[in-house]
Amino acid sequence: MEGHGLDLSHQALLRPKHVTVITPGRRHVMDVQFLGSGDAFGSGGRFNTCFHVTVGDGAFLIDCGASSLIAMRKFGVDPNRIHTVFVSHLHGDHFGGLPFMMLDAQFYSRRSVPLTLVGPRGFRERLTQAMELFFPGSSVVQRKFSTDIIEIEAGQAIAINGVTATAYLVEHACDAPPLALRFTCDGRVLAYTGDTEWTENLLAVGCDADLLIAEALFFERKVKYHLDYATLKANLARIGAKRVILTHMGPEMLAQLDHVTEEFAEDGKVVRI
Repeated sequence: MEGHGLDLSHQALLRPKHVTVITPGRRHVMDVQFLGSGDAFGSGGRFNTCFHVTVGDGAFLIDCGASSLIAMRKFGVDPNRIHTVFVSHLHGDHFGGLPFMMLDAQFYSRRSVPLTLVGPRGFRERLTQAMELFFPGSSVVQRKFSTDIIEIEAGQAIAINGVTATAYLVEHACDAPPLALRFTCDGRVLAYTGDTEWTENLLAVGCDADLLIAEALFFERKVKYHLDYATLKANLARIGAKRVILTHMGPEMLAQLDHVTEEFAEDGKVVRI
């Protein structure tokens, strides 16, 4: 990780400043496709969390839940064009698709370009454990492409493959630091809450973001470690994001969508910022 990140002070986290990578004379749009907008249990027939972001000639994923490779096939996403995968936290519905993506890269997609995986402290060990559990020996096989695994801490910014990502600590039980993530590229800001109960850190995550992707597992029921729509809605003015899309919706939330005034995700939906 040395040389990749920049530690931020507590004050900087309140109003984060980013090192933005900009190509002179060009300003790219950022397209966000929801490959998976569901909860851990496939409520509503939705895939696990996975967002495919394209900007310029590059692409990256935000989270890669267990069903994400299936979603890539369904929606025509080429895994070989994905240069980076950013993982918010170490639950299977957010990173469990990586063992399958890695093996597909080796045997079916015939990947030759490098792949960078970015996640919280403990990510490297947990990914190795998952790969060995699902496919023994797969974590040590010689690959035809290089893989760089980077662990980031809350309060750290990392500029990689044309995107600057900043991590914020949130409240979620997963035996590793859970993160919300804020991405900056070509002057555009994409923010993601990850899975979390309400925390004041979300004010910094979504501040002035062009798009905030926010968990809304429940409509108004309060459950520890998760966001409900009522709590989120009550704080949206404080956050100040320019656009909000709800995701990670459970059965109660899905049943109340007619009463939701904010935009919400659907698998396959593409938005441009």
